[in-house]
Amino acid sequence: MLTKKQLDLLAFINKRVSRDGVPPSFDEMKEALDLRSKSGIHRLITALEERGFIRRLAHRARAIEIVKLPDSMSAKPAGFTPRVIDGDRPDSVPDDALPIAAIHAMELPLVGRIAAGVPIEAMNDPAPAIAVPGGMLSGSARHYALEVKGDSMVNAGINDGDVVVIRETSQAENGDIVVAQIEGYEATLKRFRRDGGTIVLEAANPAHESRRLPVGDVTVQGKLVGLIRTY
Repeated sequence: MLTKKQLDLLAFINKRVSRDGVPPSFDEMKEALDLRSKSGIHRLITALEERGFIRRLAHRARAIEIVKLPDSMSAKPAGFTPRVIDGDRPDSVPDDALPIAAIHAMELPLVGRIAAGVPIEAMNDPAPAIAVPGGMLSGSARHYALEVKGDSMVNAGINDGDVVVIRETSQAENGDIVVAQIEGYEATLKRFRRDGGTIVLEAANPAHESRRLPVGDVTVQGKLVGLIRTY
């Protein structure tokens, strides 16, 4: 999935190639996207190349070949600029603002991978943002996305490779699917259940055992509010 800037650049390159037979220069791309430096264009070009949308041809100036277009763009005439992200998400939402569901889509940070199996530590390495429907998000709460690794939640409809959308919270009710941090460093995606002085992190796959832990060993970091799957 591409960010708005990546889509804008791909649409601009496609428009110029269709019109002139050659791609635009980096200066023209920078001006079209209203960026302050060409380094931003280099990053966008690299991201589009890594995702297989364009190919740079060696030893030729301005040699960029379009390999494919997203469905939303290929169904439109050349030069159409899809509006996937309507704007950056503010830190807070004024009381009189439009409900967040009215926004077509928003960018969330894909902050790493989380286990749906044996717990692993959530990664903090820089990762690309991902566009999600605004209807998955609620109010002014902070949200983030994680890629799922493992199959312990398949019976809850969560597969290996899915991206889950998480609302940041430290509270959970019995039955919620949560991001749980165990003993201060491991992170896992499980169904939450409180049982007296213990927390049960339940798997949704009979091949995986649930874990029963002291209340003090488990910290809820967020609750599942959405899921994105790529076929």
